[in-house]
Amino acid sequence: MTAARPSRKKAARKAPDRTPTRRPRKTVTVELAERSYPIEIGSDWLESIGRRIGQRLGAGRIALVTVPTVARRYAPRLTRGLTETGARVGRIVVPDGDATKNLRQVGELYDRFLELGMDRHSAVVTLGGGVAGDLGGFAAATFLRGIPFAQVPTTVLAMVDASIGGKTGVNLAQGKNLVGAFHQPAGVYVDVDTLRSLPRRERAAGLAEIVKAGAIWDEALFRWLESKVEAFLDLDPKVVIPTLEWACSIKAEVVARDEREGGLRRLLNFGHTLAHAIEAQAGYRGILHGEAVSIGMVFAAERSEALGFSRPGVRDRLEALLRRAGLPTRPPKRTREAYLAALAVDKKKQGDTVHFVVLEGIGSAGTTSLRPRDILPRGWTA
Repeated sequence: MTAARPSRKKAARKAPDRTPTRRPRKTVTVELAERSYPIEIGSDWLESIGRRIGQRLGAGRIALVTVPTVARRYAPRLTRGLTETGARVGRIVVPDGDATKNLRQVGELYDRFLELGMDRHSAVVTLGGGVAGDLGGFAAATFLRGIPFAQVPTTVLAMVDASIGGKTGVNLAQGKNLVGAFHQPAGVYVDVDTLRSLPRRERAAGLAEIVKAGAIWDEALFRWLESKVEAFLDLDPKVVIPTLEWACSIKAEVVARDEREGGLRRLLNFGHTLAHAIEAQAGYRGILHGEAVSIGMVFAAERSEALGFSRPGVRDRLEALLRRAGLPTRPPKRTREAYLAALAVDKKKQGDTVHFVVLEGIGSAGTTSLRPRDILPRGWTA
């Protein structure tokens, strides 16, 4: 059994500048020809973000899709900036939590868009984590066959992963993100000060996606995290912005080279095969996405060693870093049959097999096609 190894020749990109400056702002560009867009990272600039988005979208009406806690804390400042550009802004607050990502909620968004008088010259802005981004982005992708949108992520996970790359979608009862569309945003705008209102558990869950980026793509980033994980979780400004920039640049590079997940972009699913099964089994409640990904990564590294793709010790190094972040690394107790049932509807399936991401070492990954019963071999227990 041999893993498919997508071409890993790196496109030339500037290494992140990790020299602290007063209120630094960084820009990473997702290069997609005429659909290219910026990821702008700064601090204490939500109102300025609103003006920048309003100018970039040029829309007369904007639906601001957000969740309750974020709406109270941050929506007024963002709205002030948006309205300064002449846009009429209607705020739509959706329930938080991954269970909210469903077709019923999307239908309610369409109804609100119509109530706001939105047309094909209107736009959507999402403010919050992955729930707001995925829901609002999918509604924008499908309302009137597609209207523009921009993302203002307020969680680590959304900043480095969910907001970048144009994947939007919702869950079905049978599995995660089974309905969706590729719809690239007009831009992604990050104010790192919003992370201060997040519980440490949420920050750690988002950090799992940054660990993933280092594990599959860049050992230097992984080493940086090994030396800075506590400082990142404490929101040390000398660490947070450069770390986010570094992770965003990796995601942007992968998306630019494989926008619709034809090969290389599959590597970003490292750890997600078991993670999505864990979330489905939990009914999308009680476990954060990044926590499930943490468990899934350790499992995938373990399987990579067992299948002969990586040398012994890779799994242990990965688990040690995740444990330092306070993340879980062992799957919840469920039967093998229950997990196999969840894997049977994995969106990465092709025929009877799943594109399973394996580690070749820290900073290098590939994919192999495995049947669910080979991913979870006989005798495997959670």
